[in-house]
Amino acid sequence: MKDKLLFFFRKMYRLKDKIAFYPSLLAVLGFVFTYVMVYLEERGISKYLLESFPALVINNTETARSLLTTFIGGLISIMVFSFSMVMILLNQASSNFSPRLLPGLISNRRHQMILGFYIATILYCTFILVYIEPDGDKYQLPGFAVLFAIFFMVNCLAAFIYFIHSISQEIQINNIMDKIFNISKQRMLYLIDNEKYNKDDFPETDIWKKHSSKQSGYLQNVSLENIAKIAKEQEVKIDVVVIKGLFVSEGITLFKSEKALDDEVIDNITEHFDFSKSELIEDNYVLAFKQITEVAVKAMSPGINDPGTALNAIDYLAQLFSLRIKKNDKSLIYIDHVAYVSMATIDFKTLIFQVMAELRTYCKQDVVIVEKLVMMLLHLKNVAKKENKKYHDILDEEITNLILDAEEAITNKRDINFIKSIS
Repeated sequence: MKDKLLFFFRKMYRLKDKIAFYPSLLAVLGFVFTYVMVYLEERGISKYLLESFPALVINNTETARSLLTTFIGGLISIMVFSFSMVMILLNQASSNFSPRLLPGLISNRRHQMILGFYIATILYCTFILVYIEPDGDKYQLPGFAVLFAIFFMVNCLAAFIYFIHSISQEIQINNIMDKIFNISKQRMLYLIDNEKYNKDDFPETDIWKKHSSKQSGYLQNVSLENIAKIAKEQEVKIDVVVIKGLFVSEGITLFKSEKALDDEVIDNITEHFDFSKSELIEDNYVLAFKQITEVAVKAMSPGINDPGTALNAIDYLAQLFSLRIKKNDKSLIYIDHVAYVSMATIDFKTLIFQVMAELRTYCKQDVVIVEKLVMMLLHLKNVAKKENKKYHDILDEEITNLILDAEEAITNKRDINFIKSIS
């Protein structure tokens, strides 16, 4: 029962990243608040305020109707414009930068809250307008509820101004990359701070029992701590062989166990694997490398031709790789100093090869970009000397491959000699 509740809450947690989650939630709250105000009106709050504080209550039926009708029409126009701005943002980001950026932009909570506030106010004004009796006197008019409608409308206008400012900032590629970098940095620092690894603590898994995936999708997250608890209860060790962020097909080996497990235990472990068709950096820092690399590659395409953005992207990649050097290539989950779960992660050699392969392919003809990449790799070599010397040869190999590609693409010998001199 506990595992099922945990599974339910994880699914609910994923809903917050959907563009319709907060607008739907606030719309329901607006509907509920409407009936709270109707209840107070039935109790005579407007009559009491009209006698005690007449300035706070609207006591003219036509004025109230006109205000509410205007608010509803105006808010619908503002909401349509705001949704249109969101669609323009997503389309421009997809065309100019990378489609991989869309999940992060869609999950912007501030924009979702603003759109939800619009919808909640529209619902509130609509139901209060319906509640107004056509032949009621000033004591039957929900004047206090109309006052709240005015308050909500003023806040909607303020939210609309903020929305325009925020959306104009959100579309700037420097802000997009900075957000990606900060989220990935926080994720890696968390992993580094909580990392424990000793290769002698976990045995070889070549002959272990394999268990296949029963569904397909991107492996977005794995609840390793909960899997470790199950492994401890069953007195078994688990090796998760798939890498987060990669697409897992049905029937592919998902994890291995030290010994045979019951079907119920296998199902309990499988429930702690979260699959999704989208990708979020909060769950997998590797996506930040992919997204920033794709931004750099797209910036160097003939249609965009923006080497300045590519240079900025390389600066962010240099900082991310500096952090990645400090992280181990293997993750182990311990309980009471015993490693129960091993998690496969993309190793540093594969990660930097994938990034550099794309950049070398699409940026090798630009001497300024090549120079920047060489400087990045040299910087990483200095970091590796202090943190992890085994990466030193990997970085030397990437520098050699970069210069080889540059020699084929750049015809000016002076440029080639300059690049060789700094390497």
